[in-house]
Amino acid sequence: MAKLIPLHHPPVPLVKSLAEPGLPSPMPADVPRVLEMAAERARRGISGAMATVIARHGSAPATPGQKLYVGTDGAAFGTVGGGAIEREVLGALQEMLARPVGKKVPAGHQIRNFRLGPELGMCCGGQADLLFEPIEALTPCLLIGAGHVATATAPLLARVGFAVTVCDSRETWGGDEGRIPGVRMVMGDYDEVGEGISRDGVVAVMTHDHALDQDAIEWALRQGFAYVGGVGSRAKAQRTRDRLEAKGFSLEDRERVRMPIGVDIRARLPEEIAVAIAAELIAWLKSR
Repeated sequence: MAKLIPLHHPPVPLVKSLAEPGLPSPMPADVPRVLEMAAERARRGISGAMATVIARHGSAPATPGQKLYVGTDGAAFGTVGGGAIEREVLGALQEMLARPVGKKVPAGHQIRNFRLGPELGMCCGGQADLLFEPIEALTPCLLIGAGHVATATAPLLARVGFAVTVCDSRETWGGDEGRIPGVRMVMGDYDEVGEGISRDGVVAVMTHDHALDQDAIEWALRQGFAYVGGVGSRAKAQRTRDRLEAKGFSLEDRERVRMPIGVDIRARLPEEIAVAIAAELIAWLKSR
């Protein structure tokens, strides 16, 4: 757990001119709604940062308990009182999200003090202490194909830290949102559904058709997903790599395809395959 900075941490300097453009305009939302939307976005694979007013000293518009959230995609909602202090907090949240390459979220919680007098140009003259905390997203995982293996794998992955989306284009399947608790179910083509999935995440291919599997794996490689895997035998895996080579995919890309996907536990039943896949993806996630 990140170490909290003591409340006597020195007041923060101005990090941005109050008139500097480029800050998001927060959507009004009360505290329960801010928490609800931040959690929902984290389940969709979107990280963010949140500021919470934890103390007020003297006259200040910030009220203890108020929250302001900014996502890595620039979305913002909530409030910490408005005016100059809110602009400063928005700037600080954006700085927190300006993480080094390869890091999912900024490191560390912080408690920061804001003086509302001459430093912020607010006549009220009080002070406010705010807790800044990263909101770490679940790792996105797109399962292409909604058959028996996906039905067994999706809920297991959802319980171990993945934001799971299952897609299938077959009309007879129908999407059936809610059939698997904690999993997003979408009827549609993988390339359309995949537009909203972060490329830092996982694509696991397990459709009802070998040709469709091949197309989906090629698409996932071209899109640059961090992890690409597919269900299939070793013979199918070799044919898949041969076709990739014939189509000009690099050796690096061909070797990135995890097929057969999953730890080798001699799994055969869908539930056993699901355990093997989950074990491999947990290991991959922990190694990042």
